[in-house]
Amino acid sequence: MKAKVILAIRLATLTVLYFLCFAFVSAALLRVPSKQPTPAEAGGALVALLAVSFLNTAVLAYVILRSRWAGWRLVLAIFVVFYGVTTVMSQIETAFFVTRLPSGLLPRLFLAGAIIAALFSAFAVLILGKGRRAGTDDRSEARLNMSVGEWIVKLSLIVIAYVVIYFTFGYFIAWQSEAVRSFYGGSDPGSLLVQMRIVLRDTPMLLPLQAVRALMWTALAVLIIRMMKGEWWEAGLAVALSFAVVMNSQLLLPNPLMPQEVRMVHLLETASSNFLFGWLVVFVLLGWRIPGARAEAREIGRVR
Repeated sequence: MKAKVILAIRLATLTVLYFLCFAFVSAALLRVPSKQPTPAEAGGALVALLAVSFLNTAVLAYVILRSRWAGWRLVLAIFVVFYGVTTVMSQIETAFFVTRLPSGLLPRLFLAGAIIAALFSAFAVLILGKGRRAGTDDRSEARLNMSVGEWIVKLSLIVIAYVVIYFTFGYFIAWQSEAVRSFYGGSDPGSLLVQMRIVLRDTPMLLPLQAVRALMWTALAVLIIRMMKGEWWEAGLAVALSFAVVMNSQLLLPNPLMPQEVRMVHLLETASSNFLFGWLVVFVLLGWRIPGARAEAREIGRVR
């Protein structure tokens, strides 16, 4: 009981610290011209930020507490995951899709995300009691011992799966919203296949961009897998929650660049697709073995 109370206090403290870090850094770096919010709008924004702070704190705390690592190694790993998921992966799409950004805002988004991630990662590891360097446990590293051929097959499958999931969820969830179509200046052609032909014709770089993003997502998943204790499904849960919650919770926040209705549709689309993809990545990397791959790996080990 005492341990649970202490953990609750630590989580509450980290939630407040996340809230303060986000609020102060955003106020300093991310101010954009907009109309003055009403008291109700300001109150709603504070509640949304508190919800984002709690959700992201809870997910990252789970990863930290279940990590084999500690000290600065863990701080750096959490920073990479946090910054990669919340800023790098999301702002890549901002740069591609949102062409009406205020001057200089995109670099400031990357800078603000780095500062918030660095501060929170250090606070979280220390407050959750993982600041002291522990003995190295590399048993999790063996999970990813695969031949080059197996890596190529699995990465190819992951890229294909991500592209399919991305465009399928994008069309059947986001693109069915009139508000989303109006925001991006598009229309519904009536089928996914026709929509894909339009995408390839009008934005041919979108498909290779998503293939690259699939590999970037996988690199973040590999980092989480390497640091996690327990069974493969614990790593799967950590990856799925990081991809779905930590990235997409930001859509709960009022955004002068994106109407609320558009944000909420994107929240449903990306949270569900990223959660599915997170599980799929871990299952492909850990839960699925190519026939003959283990025997091949053992034979290579004997030759060496």
